[in-house]
Amino acid sequence: MAEKARFEVCVFNVQSCIIAENCGAYRVELCENPVEGGTTPSYGQIRRARERVSIKLYPIIRPRCGNYYYTEDELAVIQSDIAVCKELGCDGISIGAQKINGEIDIDQLKQFVEWAYPMGVTCNRAFDATPDPFKALEDLIAAGCERVLTSGQKRGAPEAGELLGKLVQMAGNRIIIMPGAGITAANIKQLMAESGAKEYHGSVRKATKNPMSFANPNVLDFGNVYVPDEMALKAIIACL
Repeated sequence: MAEKARFEVCVFNVQSCIIAENCGAYRVELCENPVEGGTTPSYGQIRRARERVSIKLYPIIRPRCGNYYYTEDELAVIQSDIAVCKELGCDGISIGAQKINGEIDIDQLKQFVEWAYPMGVTCNRAFDATPDPFKALEDLIAAGCERVLTSGQKRGAPEAGELLGKLVQMAGNRIIIMPGAGITAANIKQLMAESGAKEYHGSVRKATKNPMSFANPNVLDFGNVYVPDEMALKAIIACL
């Protein structure tokens, strides 16, 4: 019998971690700032998430939005945040590092892997910002990453089934290729057939209704609270 594929949920609060676990997710990538692609969650957010769920917890370590080319001060922040994740009992982290030319910074990622040990390290979608995905894959393997989250350098993974399949074949057992972005119950079976991947990733998020009894109509910059759409998430996981 074929091994069941796994699904990781990108979440932005503790409530979403709980929903993901209840829906059968294997792992959560905990982030802040969904509209900016995810940044490092707070100490309190990570701690409470670890207390509330037993599935694997991988906070993203990303001190700001934008590129993955970091300054000395940002690297110091990253080192401290990795130490917090280790202290709080996380299973791993999601992180990336690029050179100024866009290539994966192997030496910097090796340092991240060393700082994180014995936690696992997923390279996030910094991979999708590199000029050559095949070279980037070998770079991540050399750096010691266990997994790469990728949309196949497209807006969504379902658009990149052919490339993802090539990456899975090239990776073999050396690193896990985890397609992510744009995955739904309607397209995941085709993506599974095209890519042959064993792990998948998505947020399946929806904005929650504001429970406040009063809201000033002249102030609109509060943003939204997002949680996974439970029905959509269960439908995806059922396809695995």
